[in-house]
Amino acid sequence: MVRVVLVDDQELMRVGLRMVLDAQEDVEVVAEADDGAAAVERARELAPDVVLMDVRMPGMDGVRATELIVGEELAKVLVMTTFDLDDYALSALRAGASGFLLKDTPPADLVSAVRSVDEGDAVVSPSVTRRLLDRFIGTGEAKLRDDSVLESLTGREREVLVNMARGLSNGEIAERLYLSEATVKTHIGRILAKLELRDRVQAVVLAYETGLIRPGTE
Repeated sequence: MVRVVLVDDQELMRVGLRMVLDAQEDVEVVAEADDGAAAVERARELAPDVVLMDVRMPGMDGVRATELIVGEELAKVLVMTTFDLDDYALSALRAGASGFLLKDTPPADLVSAVRSVDEGDAVVSPSVTRRLLDRFIGTGEAKLRDDSVLESLTGREREVLVNMARGLSNGEIAERLYLSEATVKTHIGRILAKLELRDRVQAVVLAYETGLIRPGTE
């Protein structure tokens, strides 16, 4: 059973999300919250598997709440937003969220995303991630990190990371690098382990922050 906390300042949105999730045999909504502070409290009290987090809320926003929840290892966080080019959403990913969804995501995709995040996968459209990174880093708001952090990677692992940051799926990376998809997944696992990253999303952010790939490059 995947235990979920819903966080949104709009009650109607929470009602809709609860209806979709509670209709699943393997998902249970254990609590709701209408701001970030309440979300952190619920996470501390209930230790849910996934927190479905709105990022734009009065009081403590979803970004700060994500930092606290992930930092304290209370739950995995799946963030939601109305806008696909949302600096709040990118900041939440940088803070450790495992996924990013638009609020108009079809119900079936929402349920699939919650399950995937619970299983440890990252859930975010590569194209949306890239647009967010291009916009955010292109403004100069993101401070680039020392690229020495990448020294532990092999040449092939760097190639895989570059293509991840370009928004390619595992299958597309496999085709481009003439590898099997299973081999690509192995490389990604090693990249995450070596760089001590939580998931694919964090790897993509790091690739941009270290200058391994620049906004707008192909």
